[in-house]
Amino acid sequence: MKPCSLLIVEDHPFQHLYLQSLLNELGVFDVVGARDGEAALACLKQRDFDLVLTDLLMPGMDGVQFIQGLAAHRSRPALAIMSAASRRMLMGASLVASNLQVKVIGLISKPVNTAALRCLIDQLQALRQAPPAGTREGIDRQSLLQALDNGELHAWFQPKKALSNGRIVAAEALVRWMHPEHGTLLPGAFLPALVACGLEERLLWCVLEQAIAAQIVWRQQGYDIPVSINLPTHLLNSHDLPDRIHAFVLAHQGLPARICFELMECSVPDDISNFYAGACRLRIKGFELSQDDFGKGYSSYMNLVSAPFTELKIDRTLVQGCNANEELAQALTSIVSLGRQLGLTVVAEGVETAQELALLRKIDCTQVQGFLISHAVSADQFQQLLTHDGPANAY
Repeated sequence: MKPCSLLIVEDHPFQHLYLQSLLNELGVFDVVGARDGEAALACLKQRDFDLVLTDLLMPGMDGVQFIQGLAAHRSRPALAIMSAASRRMLMGASLVASNLQVKVIGLISKPVNTAALRCLIDQLQALRQAPPAGTREGIDRQSLLQALDNGELHAWFQPKKALSNGRIVAAEALVRWMHPEHGTLLPGAFLPALVACGLEERLLWCVLEQAIAAQIVWRQQGYDIPVSINLPTHLLNSHDLPDRIHAFVLAHQGLPARICFELMECSVPDDISNFYAGACRLRIKGFELSQDDFGKGYSSYMNLVSAPFTELKIDRTLVQGCNANEELAQALTSIVSLGRQLGLTVVAEGVETAQELALLRKIDCTQVQGFLISHAVSADQFQQLLTHDGPANAY
């Protein structure tokens, strides 16, 4: 593999030399420097880079303006942002990039040190070795319908653990495609095509049926595990959806009280009244409801206090690095406290380090979910996790 190519956007010559020296200690890299945003955009027109590392505070075109220009570029390299400004400023610039579909793999406070750069390079190497993201060729409506009909789309389950006792108390159902040619495909490889083809409701029935079947098996072993299922909110435009879901669950011997629908922000109903009506009717039918991805997008306190949610799920962007970021920690503390006061189960997703887990335990978060606990696994493997967790009667 050829050396990683880096474009460093930094107006101070000494800082550029310093970064080059740190990089030399970490390996062999193809490094190009640009004194400001305009010069960097000119470099990007001439060649491609694996990573752009940009300062924020620069004369002329500042770092935020450069990020906006980068987003319009034909090939978008990964981005890392460095600055002596506040961590909040770094986070704000990161949100600018992320919402423009620029992949941010690092936020570095100045003065930059070797450890921060090493972490950044590790992220970049992992990104280069990962298979290309996006929809695979040949995935069209017909292939998706065939996959649904042939039972190739499987519900896998990611455990949620209670911070009070460290035991598995719930699960989220996540879809995987067992492709006959390409093997196990994650949602990023096929979900955009499935959404574009209008097959989200078909997927809902598929995941719901498999989740109920898994719960029945676990229950036979003595484990009563609620399962959360993602529900795109635009499906609530169908006024009878709660009725159809309820009838489907009962027909498959499921228990409404042990199924939680996570209302997703990725799509919204034609009329906001459909959202509230659907949420209320699902609760009337006995289902649990989760405000998903709180803190990520358009979720608001008004939605939280107005809709009949039973669970608040904090987005991973507020969780990752919370132990090292005082402002994030304060925000998390406030959100957890609010959720508790509203009588909600508060779940933090995207927990990846023991330090993040320790902070969430300290601020009295209810449950956690993430790679530190477990990746999503098949129903059978989830049963093994439950068995390893201990006897069912310990719940």
